[in-house]
Amino acid sequence: MKTAALHNLGCKTNAYETESMAEMLKADGYTIVPFSQKADVYVINTCSVTAVADQKSRQMISRARRKNPNAIVIAAGCYVQTGKEKLLADKVADIIIGNNKKNDLIRQIHLFMENNSMIADVDDVNEGQMEFEDLTMHMSDDHSRAFLKIQDGCNQFCSYCIIPYARGRVRCRSKQSILDEVKRLAAEGYQEVVLTGIHITSYETEDGNLIDLVEDMAKIRGITRIRLGSLEPSAVTEEFAKRLSKVTELCPHFHMSLQSGSDTVLMRMNRHYTAEEFYESCQLLKEYFHDPALTTDIICGFPGESEKEFEETLSFVERIGFYEIHVFPYSIRQGTRAERMPDQITKKEKQKRCEILRHKAEGLKQQYLERHSGEKREILLEDQQMVDGQLCWMGYTREYIRCYVPVSELENRYSGDAVCGLLGEENEDGIYRLVISW
Repeated sequence: MKTAALHNLGCKTNAYETESMAEMLKADGYTIVPFSQKADVYVINTCSVTAVADQKSRQMISRARRKNPNAIVIAAGCYVQTGKEKLLADKVADIIIGNNKKNDLIRQIHLFMENNSMIADVDDVNEGQMEFEDLTMHMSDDHSRAFLKIQDGCNQFCSYCIIPYARGRVRCRSKQSILDEVKRLAAEGYQEVVLTGIHITSYETEDGNLIDLVEDMAKIRGITRIRLGSLEPSAVTEEFAKRLSKVTELCPHFHMSLQSGSDTVLMRMNRHYTAEEFYESCQLLKEYFHDPALTTDIICGFPGESEKEFEETLSFVERIGFYEIHVFPYSIRQGTRAERMPDQITKKEKQKRCEILRHKAEGLKQQYLERHSGEKREILLEDQQMVDGQLCWMGYTREYIRCYVPVSELENRYSGDAVCGLLGEENEDGIYRLVISW
């Protein structure tokens, strides 16, 4: 029996690609085993969004080699693009595959087995225009929610970000290819589809843009939920919000990466909006959706960030009322403009500001949950987990509030992010209607 183990680092786009590579391996006769086990082939889909991600990527590649010195170790993804020379020098990975070469995974494995010599297949994303890599996948049977990559690359070039250099410029998957895959997913029983990509707001083909795609997806029988990845504030016009609000399958959960609530910091970051423009976009979403869940990312300790600028961010997140905030300390990325900026903030100060913001974020989350206490919500059951010693079904509301329902006594109340009580029987779509309280 041939065995393969995969490990994913990074974003939902990476997760989608890792699942796709697992499907390729299974089609070639491999049995997928946990990464902690000994395997014949190890695939590490790397990340390079921060210096810590680089380090973790190298650690996982080395860990695979230690697990089985005779295995074929494959490094793929963003760190391969940005750290190719170091990987070649380290000679730990047998095969290194760039972001636009993952479809060649099986061919590269066979080639390595024939020649037993290191393979490096990495496009230079700064030369020419890479094509969209049309990876497809079918997720495992115990999932009700599938991720779908519709776009790759980014043209924004934020001053702190290495991703445009690792992923290349924007390219989009054809709408028909996306709709065909959604139909396959629906036929297999998946009810929720999450649209992912590096910058999905830039999705546009000859057949339309992002909102056109969402409207067409909603027509596919069996799809009851459509969830969007990160949105750019500039995309949220009144027409965009109004059209989205008419798609009943669309989840009222919007992730909009803020990064800072200070205009001066946003300018140094080369973000393409002001705090006020971001606020207006959020207000449009709130106008067309009832108290939507707004989530975001924020970087603490960007070069030159003063106490005043940090306080502006704290005040701004309070003004928006985010449901969740993903807080990160600024990480120096070699090759970016921010690396050369003066007034770098100390590690201690960055950690301090992260703690303050995380405390603020937890308070905002509790406020959001309390506002929805007692309201009727649907959860889509995903998998079973042990909670307080009892087996429960876990699922999310359309706003992405996690709920647990005891398998044996669905009428009982259990706590997670929400405490749930049963309102009725399972409907034909496999969704339980619940009253949520905290």
